[in-house]
Amino acid sequence: MAQEFQAFVVEEQSDGTFIRNVQTRTTDDLPKGDVLIKVHYSSLNYKDALSANGHKGITRKYPHTPGVDASGIVEHSLTPLFKEGDEVLVTGYDLGMNTAGGFAQYIRVPAEWIVKIPENLTLRKSMFYGTAGFTAGIAISRLQHNGISPEKGKILVTGATGGVGSLAVAMLAKSGYYVVASTGKQEQKEFLMRLGAKEIIGREEVNDKSGKPMLQKRWQGAIDNVGGNTLATIIKSLNTGGVVAVIGLVGSDKLCTTVYPYILRGVSAVGIDSAERPMDERLNIWNRISNEWFLQDTEFYTKECNLYTLNQELDLILEGKQTGKVILKLQK
Repeated sequence: MAQEFQAFVVEEQSDGTFIRNVQTRTTDDLPKGDVLIKVHYSSLNYKDALSANGHKGITRKYPHTPGVDASGIVEHSLTPLFKEGDEVLVTGYDLGMNTAGGFAQYIRVPAEWIVKIPENLTLRKSMFYGTAGFTAGIAISRLQHNGISPEKGKILVTGATGGVGSLAVAMLAKSGYYVVASTGKQEQKEFLMRLGAKEIIGREEVNDKSGKPMLQKRWQGAIDNVGGNTLATIIKSLNTGGVVAVIGLVGSDKLCTTVYPYILRGVSAVGIDSAERPMDERLNIWNRISNEWFLQDTEFYTKECNLYTLNQELDLILEGKQTGKVILKLQK
């Protein structure tokens, strides 16, 4: 029998504008899939804000329920891989993009999208990390795979107060790295230091406009959430053999640079895609999150909202005013 539930729904109007509201849906409205999950928590991401704003590059068809993250309890399963009562999480794939997402009290998804909650995590804590923490974990793993260990030198994180940035700062610090946090929000210096950053710099320090093909060496590695000229500046400023993990484009999706840092310093830029990572890598990253990257003191930069206060939190993301992690609570 179909189960009624509440969902955050974005609808396109005849004039091309979009409205958001909370609606009552039933499980019959959900897409086909192997596993029905009662969602307890989701978390907010930049993609969610874009989808909620009608970005057709993220979500093609409306009405739609965003939410690229979800954690909850299996209510019905068509596969022996999962059973009723299992605590699980879903991040990425098509969830919340063109498949009804985690901003609802139920989702139905393919079994191959699902990860069982690691032993050290709770449903809520897994969404503290969510896609942002998973992405930061991939970036750190890629830096390490390319030989960037703590003793090699300073690691720069740009967009450091955002979801991915703040978790990258904290997880790198937990792993013993000397982290330099770049932000345009200098009032958040104490926040970033509490996360584990050793130095705080303004974003103008990573925005070179000299036109020089190379700059003084400053960083052994970097995690960049900004793109554009910020990324170009990082590439020109990496130490010999340095690596930048390219994650975001909140500044710009354009990149103008030269080959000189690559052929004279042997630097690397590695792209980080979290949505389509294979399951063996997902399990490895989530296992590391639940162990070596597990963060104890997190409530000071965690905000919780519900379906009825979600709108304002999404707007803050689009305005560049959101700090830390926002968790969406779906069940009472």
